[in-house]
Amino acid sequence: MNHPNAAPHILVVEDNGEIRDLVLRLLQREGFRATGASDGKAMHKAMADGACDLILLDLMLPGEDGLSLCWTLRVTSRIPVIMLTAKGDEIDRVVGLELGADDYIAKPFSSRELVARISAVLRRAQGAGGPVHVADEEAASGGYRFDRWRLDTGRRELIRDDELRVPLSTGEYDLLLALVQRPQRVLTRDQLLDLARGRAAQAFDRSIDTQISRLRKKLEADPSDPLLIKTIWGGGYMFAADVSRL
Repeated sequence: MNHPNAAPHILVVEDNGEIRDLVLRLLQREGFRATGASDGKAMHKAMADGACDLILLDLMLPGEDGLSLCWTLRVTSRIPVIMLTAKGDEIDRVVGLELGADDYIAKPFSSRELVARISAVLRRAQGAGGPVHVADEEAASGGYRFDRWRLDTGRRELIRDDELRVPLSTGEYDLLLALVQRPQRVLTRDQLLDLARGRAAQAFDRSIDTQISRLRKKLEADPSDPLLIKTIWGGGYMFAADVSRL
C-alpha cells in the first residue's frame, strides 16, 4: 500500500501506444503517478515492481484479454479496476462488471470524465481499504439466513441447508447481499446498482437483470416462478424471503 500522502499510482494497461501515452500524460498533469503497460505480462511485471492504487485495463489486449485479466486480479488482489474499451456491446459491460470491475469507460472518453471516474473509485477504495462492495461492510459479521440458505459474509459464501456451497461471482454476491440486507422492500435497478456497486448507475441497468436471472437459477426451486427474488413491474425487485442474522 502506498503512503497515504503519496499521489495515487495508476497503472494504465493499454496496447495502443499513442492512447497509452496520452492517458499517462493526462494523469500526470492531474497530479497522479502513472505507469504504462502494453499487455498482461507487462501489467504483472509493473505490479511486481511497485504497488499501484488503481488499474485502467483495456478490454482488447494482445494475448490474455482484459476480461481474463480482470478475473485474475479479482481472485488475487483488491486493487480497483476500471475497464476501458472501444466496444459498445452491452455484453462486454455486463461481463466486465460481473467479473468485478469497479467501473467501465467506453472510448472515446473525455479527460474530465476519466479523471472524475478515477477519483470516485479511489475515494471509495480508500474509504474501505480496497475496492468497495457492500460485502466489505459485513465481512466481520456472520451473515444472513433465509429460506434454505445462509449467506456467510465472512467467507463470501452461499451455503444451502444440506451444506452445498454455491459459487457466486463478485457481482452476484454483492447484489445478493444488497437484497438480503433490505428484505420486503422494492428496490429499483438504480438503487441496486448504487448499493451493490457503490457508484452512480450510469448506463448499466440491464446488468442487474442479468445478475438477477443468474441468482434465481442458483437460489430458486423454480427460477421461472421465483419466490425469493420477485420482479415488481414498473418498480424493480424485492427480496421476499424472511431474513435473519447469523
